[in-house]
Amino acid sequence: MPLITTSSGVKFGKTESGTIWLDPVLTSPYQFYQFWLNAEDQDAVRYLRFFTFFGREEIVALEDAGRREPDKRHSQRALAREVTRLVHGETAAAEAELAATALFADRLASLNAAQIELMLGGVPSATVMMSIGGWSVTELLTKAGVTKSKSEAQRLIKGGGISLNDRRITDEKEQITVEQAIEGRLFVVRKGKRDYFLIRIERG
Repeated sequence: MPLITTSSGVKFGKTESGTIWLDPVLTSPYQFYQFWLNAEDQDAVRYLRFFTFFGREEIVALEDAGRREPDKRHSQRALAREVTRLVHGETAAAEAELAATALFADRLASLNAAQIELMLGGVPSATVMMSIGGWSVTELLTKAGVTKSKSEAQRLIKGGGISLNDRRITDEKEQITVEQAIEGRLFVVRKGKRDYFLIRIERG
């Protein structure tokens, strides 16, 4: 079996950044699913041959579909679903796919806090103390470590790069309140297109 690498030449291995593990404690099923979903087009087709039991005709059909509709990522979705199913089981694969669909279709409202905690358990997270008056959005992002400074938060907001619970933040002076949190205890922040953060509210 040849050494498996990405199209850019990076090998699969525990010393590489972005490593995934089979153990759900070390890599949640959602993170595991996302790893395969984010594969480059040519890598996804190769991985289907290496890591699934799909037949040649099925793989060729997925590759052809990808050429016709590259934005739909047919190979990546089939790869992510199947490898997650093989490693973590049908239920975990279905939940990971549901979470990915909800997050990227801006449908967080369809998930409750427990589901979000389970599905995004592996993303960076922080806890902030509840504030009766709330927080300025730049203060919240900085306290939670989403940004290194308020000025970075302002820059990202002006560039349209921050969403809070599926809502694009457009005013860097906006005040965020506890009532806006999911079930009063959780914020999901998206920074850029793919980086997610959980902010938990601790009630003193």
